Amino acid sequence: MSTSMTSYAAVDLGASSGRVMVGRVGPDTLELTEAHRFPNRPVRVPEGLRWDILGLYAGVLDGLRAAGQVASVGVDSWAVDYGLLDADGALLGNPVHYRDTRTEGVAQKVWATVPAAELYAATGLQYAPFNTLYQLTAARSTAQLGQAARALLVPDLLTYWLTGEQGTELTNASTTQLIDPRTRDWAYDVAGRLGIDLTLFPPLRLPGDPAGALRPEVLEETGLTGPVPVTAVGSHDTASAVAAVPASGERFAYICTGTWSLAGLELTAPVLTEESRAANFTNELGLDGTVRYLRNIMGLWLLQECLRAWGETDLGALLRAAGEVPELRSVVDAGDAAFLAPGRMPERIAEACRASGQPVPATPAEITRCILDSLALAHRRAVEDAQRLAGHPVDVVHVVGGGARNALLCQLTADACGLPVVAGPAEAAALGNVLVQARAGGLVGDLAGMRGLLARTQRPVRYEPRGGAARWRAAAARLAER
Repeated sequence: MSTSMTSYAAVDLGASSGRVMVGRVGPDTLELTEAHRFPNRPVRVPEGLRWDILGLYAGVLDGLRAAGQVASVGVDSWAVDYGLLDADGALLGNPVHYRDTRTEGVAQKVWATVPAAELYAATGLQYAPFNTLYQLTAARSTAQLGQAARALLVPDLLTYWLTGEQGTELTNASTTQLIDPRTRDWAYDVAGRLGIDLTLFPPLRLPGDPAGALRPEVLEETGLTGPVPVTAVGSHDTASAVAAVPASGERFAYICTGTWSLAGLELTAPVLTEESRAANFTNELGLDGTVRYLRNIMGLWLLQECLRAWGETDLGALLRAAGEVPELRSVVDAGDAAFLAPGRMPERIAEACRASGQPVPATPAEITRCILDSLALAHRRAVEDAQRLAGHPVDVVHVVGGGARNALLCQLTADACGLPVVAGPAEAAALGNVLVQARAGGLVGDLAGMRGLLARTQRPVRYEPRGGAARWRAAAARLAER
């Protein structure tokens, strides 16, 4: 390893697993290795679905021990969920999982005070039943919220345990539906009208800001030699992933693929029109004043749940078999909230096809093809809608995240969009996390400089559209009729 390289630890927590990655950065070098991976298994207890946050923190400590000496640590995770602390800084129970049922029907109560159109105009956030705003409203009468002195979003909670210092990182805060994307500050009027106390949240931080240093107890447990600073990164994993899109210029769309597909554009200002709200696009905040204008799509969650139902499955063989199934035979709406909850996914997909009068996929290969065709169709719609609503044409679609490894999904997305797809890096969130730390350390420059380093050091795969646009248009029309 070159002596000019500096090592950083990226704590990257996804909905099904967490990992600590070590990034080594030099003037023309960017390497990423996995130090430790650990499961993220939510637990259903009598009061509902909860995250095992203590298990995750233990995995983080194990990962830092395995990572060895690093110049800095950064933490990113999924969005919207939070932990509550009492006045002594102790956690008041495990954070509630966003798939818990407590927010059912809550949005309608919120809209009775702040109508949906006003809420969107003020916060720019798409409707999702699990947005933090709705979670806090659902928790209003609970003993835990009554005792709470602080609310920390998941990556901020882990950062607090590592450092003893509290903050609210902006890119993740922008997913709460309590941030004004124009001012990049709290939406004080919305919070006031809904009776949400914004002093629960500690002060906002920006990616690259210092977030403290590892506590002496953490140093002792991990074997690291202090001081080891912790740097605020794009702590929403999608913010880190978009920062690691190896694009040049502005005419690109991105799809961050994993449990969710986040498909959209990088803009310099939010799109707060009523048409944008009706299309369910969100305006989340990114690095350096950017806006992540995107739509949430159910993503590979559909396939993950099927694989869980099927048990031991050779994924490579399954995808090869799915590639032999005729395309667009049956499709479902990959953004339908009916697929949000876990359980019985193969049967629910088959039922959706039966209810819409389409051929019912029966085998794992047929169901998998239905899922991938449906995801590609949802990607197509999101990319087309985003360009139209933002007045921002694109020439290429970048696919990053775990789905970048799925060659069939990438090819189908190119076919559906009628645009080249550049796939990779698969570990975009961890790379974005590392690069923000390296930038804070002075090793890389602005966002364009970060992307230039990615383009020089990573090896994406390019997929050209194979034609057949009429078939995709017909499938989209078929779906719209239902």
